[in-house]
Amino acid sequence: MEKSQSEWAKSIPLKEQATIIRRLLTYAKPFRRTFMVAIAFAFILSVVNILLPRVLQTLIDNYLMKQTATMQVILYFAALYLFGTVMKAIIWFFQWFLYSMASLKTYQYIRVKLFEKLHTLGMRYFDRTPAGSIVSRVTNDTETLFEFWYVFLSVLTGIFAVISSFAAMFQINAKIALINLIFLPILGIVIWYYQKFSSRIYRQMREKLSQLNTKLNESISGMQIVQQFRQERRLNREFEETNDDYLETRYAMIRTNSLLLAPIINLLYAIAVAMSLTVFGFDALHSPIEVGLIYAFTTYVQGFFNPMTQMMDFLSTFTDGVVAGSRILKIMDDEEYTPQQHPTANETITAGKIEFRNVTFSYDGEHNVLQNISFVAHPGETVALVGHTGSGKSSIINVLMRFYEFGEGQILIDDKDIRDFSLEELRQKMGLVLQDAFMFYGDIADNIRLLNKTITDEEIIAAAKFVQADKFIEQLPGAYHAKVIERGASYSSGQRQLISFARTMVTQPKILVLDEATANIDTETEGYIQEGLANMRQGRTTIAIAHRLSTIRDADLILVLDKGNIVERGNHESLIQQAGLYADMYKLQSMNP
Repeated sequence: MEKSQSEWAKSIPLKEQATIIRRLLTYAKPFRRTFMVAIAFAFILSVVNILLPRVLQTLIDNYLMKQTATMQVILYFAALYLFGTVMKAIIWFFQWFLYSMASLKTYQYIRVKLFEKLHTLGMRYFDRTPAGSIVSRVTNDTETLFEFWYVFLSVLTGIFAVISSFAAMFQINAKIALINLIFLPILGIVIWYYQKFSSRIYRQMREKLSQLNTKLNESISGMQIVQQFRQERRLNREFEETNDDYLETRYAMIRTNSLLLAPIINLLYAIAVAMSLTVFGFDALHSPIEVGLIYAFTTYVQGFFNPMTQMMDFLSTFTDGVVAGSRILKIMDDEEYTPQQHPTANETITAGKIEFRNVTFSYDGEHNVLQNISFVAHPGETVALVGHTGSGKSSIINVLMRFYEFGEGQILIDDKDIRDFSLEELRQKMGLVLQDAFMFYGDIADNIRLLNKTITDEEIIAAAKFVQADKFIEQLPGAYHAKVIERGASYSSGQRQLISFARTMVTQPKILVLDEATANIDTETEGYIQEGLANMRQGRTTIAIAHRLSTIRDADLILVLDKGNIVERGNHESLIQQAGLYADMYKLQSMNP
């Protein structure tokens, strides 16, 4: 289950933060060379920043204060300082360019890996996780990691700058340099408190953003139902409430950052400069102090504190990145995988015989929805599954297609355990047609081919003709390249179903699985669909769920399910003679066609 609200309200312990960072860094390994070169430029930049004030100090103390400067000397120091500034700009450019490229590649790499991981998860994961939450993690959370990598550059450049600035200050005046060190423990306490307090706020903010995406996804996906039942006001109110909750967490974040980040550093910097100038002033009472030296020292004090300001400013990004990383890693760590085949699975489906032996199945591991299901579908036969809603028909399809792992019993194909076949073999030889024909944005050919480049245009046309879909496709502008908008909304339910038939048959499966494939057809294409289904079933083992009992009268075996059990079995005539549940259902449908 997703984490509860109270769990998301907790802060992330430092030990857990360290673990998250260490694991996120493993995704940067493919690009570590680029990162290292950028860091090397950062080190060089810190050295240049130390040398530039020395140039001005030398000019001020050795020439300007002694009034020995000539035009040649001034031009020399001006050219030297200009050269250093230009070099600084070039080094800074390469540092940020290389680090930005490496950061971009890393977060894109994480996004791809996360998307790949989602495709390995079983249907149970998607049953318990809202789609909007998943979208939020793949988009928003991974996007946050792009900025997150800059934290490490900020920390490294800050460390270089602090060490080099302190070394330069120590060289000028060791006593005052050591006095400035007393601010480091204070900064450490501020950072510790900020991390402890802000991680809780950022977790809440991320969770609220996830809920916001979930609301948005559900509203857009169900817009027809929303408008049909006039739910606009209610959904607007719920969305506004969720958005307000998210806004409150943003306010809390702003308040925290405003108090604990740059203002604290600027205050400490001002105190440090005042203390340094005070000590220099006391020393000046006893002996003269060179102006250039004071300038250089205060510049180094600024160089000592400025990186800390940047690092503190990046703490919010760091905390946001750690929270986003924890949410991403939660998906990476999820072990709700698709059902696994045997390691040596290499069998091939030839005849297409299907056998269930005492199969028991539960979605939650506690309540069985299938109990001791046993039947045999011989090659070329049609086995129909009928029963009231919730009787277990779709569950049989789910375990046969390996969407879920069954519990007890065996499922055999061609007298071999279903786990002895690779998933590629099962998907290639088993064709599934669902009640709701989902279509992707693109054109009709793409929806039949589904990006399988090995399928030729000729095979697409042949599959469409085989299922009678060619009759309406060839009348469309562009024919097989006619545009398909989202979910195929511009086509009737029957037309979408015919396209899904062609999609299934283009791979020439040995086994056909029909999950209420004729439930939502329209009268315009009903004749084509029935003819297409007859062609599809010919010579193939077919497992069909049907609500219209008239469509499966010719089935070789009809299984009547009730509460996860097979209560009746036989062909149409024998079941009618039994005068049981099937006969009652058939009589009821005959009276109410």
